[in-house]
Parts: sequence; C-alpha cells; structure tokens
Amino acid sequence: MQFLRTLFWVILAVLGAIFALNNWTPVTINLWSGLVLDTRLPVSMAGSFLLGLVPMFIVHRASRWSLRRRLDSSHRALTDPQPSVAVPVTTVPPGAAPIVPPAGVA
Repeated sequence: MQFLRTLFWVILAVLGAIFALNNWTPVTINLWSGLVLDTRLPVSMAGSFLLGLVPMFIVHRASRWSLRRRLDSSHRALTDPQPSVAVPVTTVPPGAAPIVPPAGVA
C-alpha cells in the first residue's frame, strides 16, 4: 500500500512539473488601485491553491486538536479510578417508627 501511495505522489509531481514547463508564460494580474503583478502562470496557480488550502487546513487541524482533547479527557475519566462520592446512609434505630410524609406531599 505504501508503494501505491508513493507512486501516486510521484506521478502527480511529474504531471505538475510537465504542466509548469509547458505553461511557463508571463501573465499580468490587475490588483487593486492600478497595482499590476507580472508573474508566471504556474506560480500564480500555486499561490491561489495555497491561498485556499492554508485556511482550511488550519481549521481542520484546530477542530481535530479540540476533538482529540475531548476524547482524551473522556478516556481519562473512564479509565482513571476515582474515589466514589460518599452518600450518607440514614438508618432507622431499632424500635423507632419510620418518618412518613404528610398526605398530599409527593
């Protein structure tokens, strides 16, 4: 399986290099206020790809980190032995009548 993953990335890198070599032409990008950027087409495409990828990657990593913390906390709560909470036990002494609530009180 590792071989197929490596093969996929090598093929993708070769195709990207061939695309970049065949399209290495200058392009002019008109920005705001008359600002003009002269760059190569593959550089422009890589920049726009990263501009979309990086924020979503940060959101993904942050949500994964948050979920991992919650899962670890839950796992610790289930596996760590915790002292049980002492519940007071009321006993009726021998010979005493139990306390009965008045009628109509639930």
